[in-house]
Formats: sequence, C-alpha cells, structure tokens
Amino acid sequence: MPLIRIKKPWEIPEREITPENLYLNRRRFMKNLIGAGFSVTALSTLIGCRNNSKTAPTSRAVTLISTNKFITNPNFSQVDRPITDEALATKYNNFYEFGGGKSIWQAAQALPTENWKVEVAGLVKNPRIYDVDELHKKFPLEERIYRFRCVEAWAMVVPWLGFPMKLLMADVEPTSKAKYVRFTSFYNPEITKGPGFWATGYPWPYTEGLTIDEMANELAFFAVGMYGKSLPKQNGAPLREVIPWKYGFKGAKSIVKIDFVESRPATFWNTLIPNEYGFEANVNPDVPHPRWSQATERVLSEGASWSWEKRPTLLYNGYGEYVANLYP
Repeated sequence: MPLIRIKKPWEIPEREITPENLYLNRRRFMKNLIGAGFSVTALSTLIGCRNNSKTAPTSRAVTLISTNKFITNPNFSQVDRPITDEALATKYNNFYEFGGGKSIWQAAQALPTENWKVEVAGLVKNPRIYDVDELHKKFPLEERIYRFRCVEAWAMVVPWLGFPMKLLMADVEPTSKAKYVRFTSFYNPEITKGPGFWATGYPWPYTEGLTIDEMANELAFFAVGMYGKSLPKQNGAPLREVIPWKYGFKGAKSIVKIDFVESRPATFWNTLIPNEYGFEANVNPDVPHPRWSQATERVLSEGASWSWEKRPTLLYNGYGEYVANLYP
C-alpha cells in the first residue's frame, strides 16, 4: 500500500519553492563574485537586478556587501510563506526619524552612514567602539530568513544578513550586574530638517531595550544587510536589531550605542504611549492592541501591485520553541 504523506501546516507549498538547482546556482554565483572582489556596480548588473518601475529607485539607493562572504543558516532558511518581494520590503517602512508615513525611503537617504561607529558601554568588562566595517570582519555573516511582524498587524518575510547578538556579548563580556541592554539610534535634527524629526515632543533619540537573556537568545540578531545586500538606509543601515518574536518597533534602527545596564531602560514608544507599546512586546494573538485585534495579520504579498493576505497571528510569531522558556 502506498504511503500517504500529509503536509505539516508550516511547510511551504511545492509550487512556491524555488527549484534547488536554480537556488544553489544563484547562491554560488553571488558568493564567487563577492569572494572575487567584484565591484558593487558590476555585481549589481551580473546578478540581474530587476530594472522595472517598482524596484529601480530602491536599487539605486542600496549597495551590495562586496568584501565578506556569508552562509545561509540552515536552521533559518525557510518559513511557512514566501519571502516578501525586495521592492516592497524596502519601500514600505516605519522610520519615524524621517517622517510618519510608510513611504519614507527617499527622505531616509539623508542618513549619513559613512565612517559609522557603534559604542558598547556600561556594565561590560571590555567596552568597545566598533567601526561598522570591523563588525563585518569580526563576526561571520550569515543569512537568516525571519518572519517580521509589526504591531500595526502587518507582516513580511525578510532574508536578513548579519550575526547573532550573543557573539558581540561574548566579545564585550557583560558583568553579572548587567540585567538589561539599551540600544540607541542615530539622532541629529540638523541633518534631517524638514521631513525628518517631524514629531516635536517625542522622546528622541529612539531607544529600545531587551533583557540580557533575550539578547543572548539564539534568535536575537544584528542585521547589516538584507536580500544579499547591505542594508538600505530606510531599513536601518548600517546596523539594526532584528528580534523576530517581538513586534517590529522593538528593532532599533541605525544603532550608534549599546549600553549594558542594571535597571530596565526607558524606551521610545513605551515612554510615549505605555498602554499601547509595552516593554516586552512579544507577538501574541490573545493580547489585543487597545485599538485593534492582534488575532490576525495582513501579509504584504508579492506581485505587480501591493496586496494583503490575511493569516492567523502565531504566538511569539511562530518562534515559541526558541523563546517560550524566557517567559515563564
């Protein structure tokens, strides 16, 4: 009697899976070019960047990582839905330093990312000031495909490039007194007069925080790129948090400082509207936002035009096996 195989709910339908030979050939091609030191311009052309009206403006605003090889982490190489189209993920953003709408990618190009430094201070044995290029070299880069869930109940799937936060923790060695971590984003109102820093009275600079155990979790990630390229400015270049089991506002963009502290730090949205934006902010379908339900999410879909696919929200955004133990 033939065996009947019933697909698990999280498995990707076969029609949505890229043929293995095409995927591997593309990966090998990209890695060989990167390893060979091809220029950004040449590499962009050779990998076949789409040049249509939907992608071209964003493509001109980003560059590729051209000096570091990366691997795809096999534990995070697929999820239960297709990867969001790059043009959508890089043009539908929240970045409140540059405006209150979603279409802020052009305004965000004012962000100065050259010679970027990241200071790590506070309760650590080895305080450091990292050059962002040093981070690329010091910590092996890997690609992880993560679900991304906004507190506004929309969702994406993004292939991030970066390294686990626990590697940086091991380098600076937090002391036993360190219980929390505060992340501070870039802030300079002189640079973005006009569209940027539009909300007077907001508690700038943007800050976010995690417990020390959350930062040490396997999932917690520093992203320096996405879609095989360095981060676009609107997505948090050159360094951002990616915490896939939490709502997206927990992921501070354009980080300039990381402080290890003993007490729970004040954070941007929790300070501004504490009843709507909790410090913990784990994705939970059973805990509604005061103004809308979190039981379902709208997935930004691929295609010629933006559309929304409605799906049930997953507890911890589907990552309970990694993080449920953090919240007894």
